[in-house]
Amino acid sequence: MTKDHEKKTRRMKAIVAYDGTAFSGWQVQGDKRTVQAEVERAITEITGESPRIFCSGRTDSGVHAIGQVVHFEIAAKIPAKKLFLALNSKLPPDVRIMKIVRAKSDFDARFSATGKEYRYFIFNGPQCPPHLRHFRAHVYRKLDVKLMREATAQLVGEHDFAAFSANPGYEREGTVRTIHALTIRKTSGEITIAVRGNGFMYKMVRSLAGFLIRVGTGELPANAARTILESKLRTAHVPTAPACGLFLWRVFYRPTNSQAVQHPKA
Repeated sequence: MTKDHEKKTRRMKAIVAYDGTAFSGWQVQGDKRTVQAEVERAITEITGESPRIFCSGRTDSGVHAIGQVVHFEIAAKIPAKKLFLALNSKLPPDVRIMKIVRAKSDFDARFSATGKEYRYFIFNGPQCPPHLRHFRAHVYRKLDVKLMREATAQLVGEHDFAAFSANPGYEREGTVRTIHALTIRKTSGEITIAVRGNGFMYKMVRSLAGFLIRVGTGELPANAARTILESKLRTAHVPTAPACGLFLWRVFYRPTNSQAVQHPKA
């Protein structure tokens, strides 16, 4: 990138929320409908430019986001407030820019991140209400939340999570990750699994949720987590939970990396 280019462009940082039901994931994939393609199209319509946008981490088909973070560069001198309104006027109703600010030139949505939080939502009852069907995994068998919480204690901390990754052999950064917090909350017929860590592998959160669901139904003992971690092998003991229950909730950054961005409150 030349110095002239740096002077002409501004790096923008935005929080993007989306209902992933009708998308083939985040990343551009030819003719398939993706979140990245929709946001890039909107930016082009507003600015006449075609910048590539970079996200904190790709989400799969059917996965939602409340706090996806992206960055991109534009030459247009549109104030952030006007750009916020203009982009949302061009986006489809299942994607929204929740906040946008100018970022420092060295900010990177992915590499500046220090951690992420995902939340997995389960409707635990005989029938899932129709209006929740795209946003909750339905488990009709009663889940023992106490046992699920016992299992989480073995998963918190730094571990090799190869057994909880769908493609551990393709992880360029290895399979060791640190989970800072893993909590389970039950409210009426709903159960929320919240996991916060320094990074997550392909389908890792859905694998953790699938495992905890099996513990909750009594198919696996609460202490099975340790054995599975030590095995480093993906087996049927760790199913991948449905995509519809998963939300990228927030991404964490050091305050010095860029202007502060407000995330949804827990």
